[in-house]
Amino acid sequence: ELAAEYVAAVDRMTVGEFATWHYVHGGRQGQPLSARAKASRLFSARKFFLDCQEWQWIPIRFDPVRSLQTPRAIRAQIGPDPRVIADDVWAKLLWAGLNLSEEDLSRGLWATDGQRQSFYPIEMMRAVTLVWLFAGLRLDEILRLRVGCVRWQAADTPTNGNRVCLLHVPVNKTSTAFTKPVSPLVGEAIQAWEGCRPAQPALLDRKTGECVQILFAFRGRPLGRGYLNHALIPALCAKAGVPIHDARGAITSHRARATIASQLANAHEPMSLLELQQWLGHSSAQSTRAYVRLTPTTLTKAYTDAGYLDRNLRTIQVLLDRDALLAGAPANGQPYLFYDLGHGYCTYDFFDKCPHRMACAKCSFYRPKGSSQAQLLEAKANLQHLLQAIPLTEEERAAVEDGLVAVEKLNAKLADVPTPAGPTPRELLTGNPTIVPVESITTKTLGKD
Repeated sequence: ELAAEYVAAVDRMTVGEFATWHYVHGGRQGQPLSARAKASRLFSARKFFLDCQEWQWIPIRFDPVRSLQTPRAIRAQIGPDPRVIADDVWAKLLWAGLNLSEEDLSRGLWATDGQRQSFYPIEMMRAVTLVWLFAGLRLDEILRLRVGCVRWQAADTPTNGNRVCLLHVPVNKTSTAFTKPVSPLVGEAIQAWEGCRPAQPALLDRKTGECVQILFAFRGRPLGRGYLNHALIPALCAKAGVPIHDARGAITSHRARATIASQLANAHEPMSLLELQQWLGHSSAQSTRAYVRLTPTTLTKAYTDAGYLDRNLRTIQVLLDRDALLAGAPANGQPYLFYDLGHGYCTYDFFDKCPHRMACAKCSFYRPKGSSQAQLLEAKANLQHLLQAIPLTEEERAAVEDGLVAVEKLNAKLADVPTPAGPTPRELLTGNPTIVPVESITTKTLGKD
């Protein structure tokens, strides 16, 4: 009972409820906790009591996994939600990054001898900017790139240009070091920085513990971890004329990774999930799905190409014999409607309700196209052609798409189902049909409708 009360209390918690004022930031004090925060608190409580029971600090009187589990209503609010930057904002940031100048980086800095000057060289900042805009790397991977990480190879197709730029990504949190293709602009900017990069001492790689030549290092120190989010990206936003915050929050270095992944997945010729997984350096496809969001335009095109409506609604051509209608043929029981099935015509008025519409087994309403009657019908000039959309079952759709084998299977399944004329296909084949008047069948069908 106490565990259930705690779960309910966590669900009602607000930001800053059990914290002093200086720990609350972002102006969210008093607002409800997010679903992830609630799940994190319940997870911590579960692990605490599980450890206490495992270490025999307390007796085992309840199951923390069951009693302190996250409610389903909270779990339903947690899922992949990539914070993709809008296409128009991202296009402006690309333009700002391609046209970055030293004046853009020196805004807001104190003047020294009457001139504002950025701490880092402009060649280094251009390389960092293009890596962030085109390579789709994590912040830690950008800061840990090494000298000589770019190599070139000849393009296999003329559409790829003269050569392809390959970027060597160091060991990261989910995979070993790997190489992936990037835009040639990235390679050219990195080579321009390596050409004027001053000699730097070997620095420690925090991930591997090696002393290596860090690419983005200046004056014996690597690029600051907060420089990209707190200085470079705001400078790009100012140059592009876009706010540093949008509906999804602040524009940070990691949001570019989700934006690039989503654009690659929504391209005209999109990358497959496996290709995108290797390009991002993920060890599992589940991690890649958390970075990709399909746009409504892509979903609409995929839905249209799938042909869901056309697959379930087949267009059947209907022939109306106007001469028979004017002569009063329907009153005498003569056919005036002819449904074109491809291999013949069906003269049954309620064709869309007939279970044998795609497997006509010697039905009296069926007119094969090879007969003289069907040939005379095709030769008539006073026929009106109409189209009727009729939904098909899975068996009927297979009979239309797969051919003779599916038709035989459909015939076997409908062997004991009465035809519109009355007898079943089995009785028609054995030669002992039970004749049922057509008038009674038509009356029954009309009653059902």
